Amino acid sequence: MLSNKEIVCPDNLLNIAHNKKGIEAAIVNAGKPLAMISAMDAVNENLIIPIFIGDKNEIESCATNLKFDISKYEIIHEPVENNTAKIAARLASEGKIKIIVKGHIHTDVLMKEVIKKEYGLLGKTRLSHIWHMTLNKDDKPLIITDGALNVIPNLKTKMHILRNVIDFSHRIGISRPKVAVLSATEEVLESVQSSLDAKEITELASKENLNADIFGPLAFDNSISKKSAAIKGVKNSVAGQADVILVPSVETGNGLVKMMVYFMGACAAGVVIGGKVPVVITSRSDDAPARLASIAAAVVALD
Repeated sequence: MLSNKEIVCPDNLLNIAHNKKGIEAAIVNAGKPLAMISAMDAVNENLIIPIFIGDKNEIESCATNLKFDISKYEIIHEPVENNTAKIAARLASEGKIKIIVKGHIHTDVLMKEVIKKEYGLLGKTRLSHIWHMTLNKDDKPLIITDGALNVIPNLKTKMHILRNVIDFSHRIGISRPKVAVLSATEEVLESVQSSLDAKEITELASKENLNADIFGPLAFDNSISKKSAAIKGVKNSVAGQADVILVPSVETGNGLVKMMVYFMGACAAGVVIGGKVPVVITSRSDDAPARLASIAAAVVALD
């Protein structure tokens, strides 16, 4: 059942990112092959100008092994892993970098530093994570949010997640995204809290007059399949044609994304948005094309 399909970075995302060339990016704890390959691929696409943070000897040795010439890029020597996050957050607060890219460091360590008030990196909305999912180079994306950062978001947090993903959708050329507020059912049931939240999100979004079509609750099948929606008699502006899936919990989003990756060979471009700098928090198991796509998504997310 596992897919053998080669994961490919989508051209549409890269093409949009290419409109912003040479963005300063911190590679946090950069002295391991996966982090350096990510930076090398992004440099080759002219997306970023990296600043490497970590053990200088490890960074230079890794670059040599990869035949990656980093002689013109800054290296900030910091051999203690957890201290690299502090340096990245400080550089971002001083405006010296515009993107933070997770290297060989735990996500919670990095994000705890990013959200500290002293750095002033939080924006008007709560931080949230999006996954830009594609199968082929020219694929229309499906965006899934939030499957990595907000664990069990309450209604207020879900509205922040919604606003963030609408903004990102506009940036990738979806002028009026169709957002399905996911539940296990398309009916509002007292016994299913996600369906109650979905109904309220739909009503609140309508009152705010957001530039998107938003509807919930919708089950996954009638969110993305016109056939399923027709069979079930689900009729609204989103059913069967969702651009975005707003999930009720991190487990739901994480599971959907990982199933698409491992069963379908999807490219998962993931980035934290909503703050003053996008943060790329790829998994250690992500393939190189997904890491490149994630950096491209961060470039696209920039103001």
